[in-house]
Amino acid sequence: MSDPEIGTGPALSGGAGPDRVSSGGGETGAAPAGSDRVARDKAETLAWLRRISGDLATATIQRLEDTLPWYAGMPPARRSAVGLVAQAGITSFTQWVEDPAQTPAIASDIFAAAPRELLRSVSLTQTLQLVRVTVEVMEERVAERSKTVREAMLLYSREVAFAAADVYARAAEARGLWDARLEALVVDSILTGEADDELPSRIAALGWHGHGEVAVLVGTTPPQFDVDQVRRTARKLGVDVLIGVQGSRLVLVLGRADLPARGGDEVTELAFTEIAKRLEPGFGTGHLVLGPPVAALVDAGQSARAALAGFAVARAWRNAPRPVEADDLLPERALAGDAVAKQTLVERVYRPLQAHSADLVATLWSYLDNGRSLEATARELYVHPNTVRYRLKRVSEVIGWDATGPREALILQTALILGSIGTDATRRRGPAGRRSSLPR
Repeated sequence: MSDPEIGTGPALSGGAGPDRVSSGGGETGAAPAGSDRVARDKAETLAWLRRISGDLATATIQRLEDTLPWYAGMPPARRSAVGLVAQAGITSFTQWVEDPAQTPAIASDIFAAAPRELLRSVSLTQTLQLVRVTVEVMEERVAERSKTVREAMLLYSREVAFAAADVYARAAEARGLWDARLEALVVDSILTGEADDELPSRIAALGWHGHGEVAVLVGTTPPQFDVDQVRRTARKLGVDVLIGVQGSRLVLVLGRADLPARGGDEVTELAFTEIAKRLEPGFGTGHLVLGPPVAALVDAGQSARAALAGFAVARAWRNAPRPVEADDLLPERALAGDAVAKQTLVERVYRPLQAHSADLVATLWSYLDNGRSLEATARELYVHPNTVRYRLKRVSEVIGWDATGPREALILQTALILGSIGTDATRRRGPAGRRSSLPR
């Protein structure tokens, strides 16, 4: 079926015809009349496309309103912006028919006509629906006139679809880079304790869904850090996470998130220590320290300071587990000059024991000074060994640490030393509180 309007006759097919002449037994090529006819048909097609472009745009907008509910529900300004994109697509198609070499520039110009906020309100799926409706309208109008123009329009629609995907891919990449920078800024603010009024809004911009307690986990960065794997593991554990890579140090801010429902079964929240164990493979070799839980993300700086202080001295505990809680490194942190660790030991060990009973403090001192020997402690205190056992049990009930373990004994002895500094206990000796015999 020939199409006289766009010149699909012999002049375009290259076959022999009245437009081809021979001289001296050889062909001399297409006659000038054939070339003129092709140019004339192309000019007529372009003129026709320009005449109907306004009608095509109107028909496209009407079709969008009739077939796409999301378009009909848009505010007038957004609908107008979408209409600009459709109009730009129709106009650029005419330009492309005139010069197909302009495909990349024209396809990009279609979306350059739309305001930037349109990318945030119209998804990629909706954009492809827009392209499809526009193509359908144009196909209906040009099918009767020219098969070649219809094929060109379908080819061009493919270029537009790829251009749309490229626009959204670039936007997503830019958003990802921005989110990474914002996440690094938030983590740095938490680590340095420089939280300001803008921190909650920055956290919200990152899509933080955590609620309740928050803890900070500090370790080493692996040579090949897979951030996506860490996020996937965290999601499975019902944990929201902020990730900060600071050279060789990897910091995770962990928060409670809603656990996914699994067949209606009730899902229990894991302790942060168990969460840290599950996330441990994502870290490099070396120590892994978990800060104490705090009430909310805005208070995460407290957990971060403890975790960083513990990470700095973790090598001093020869058999430290991985991960290790920062509070289990209180003696090393106190020896390194960590004021928070000193205060924690005094408030959690020395003062509760002193407030509960002076006998507990005296028994604990004697037990630790005598190498954790029940008999030696009983002889020094003039009590039965069972009395020493009972008092040590009471110590464990009051403060939560068991003095009979070697690691706990170090923590408790450090706490007693720190608690005694600056008090009148340094001017006394012996369990009965006898006055010191030092010369005056």
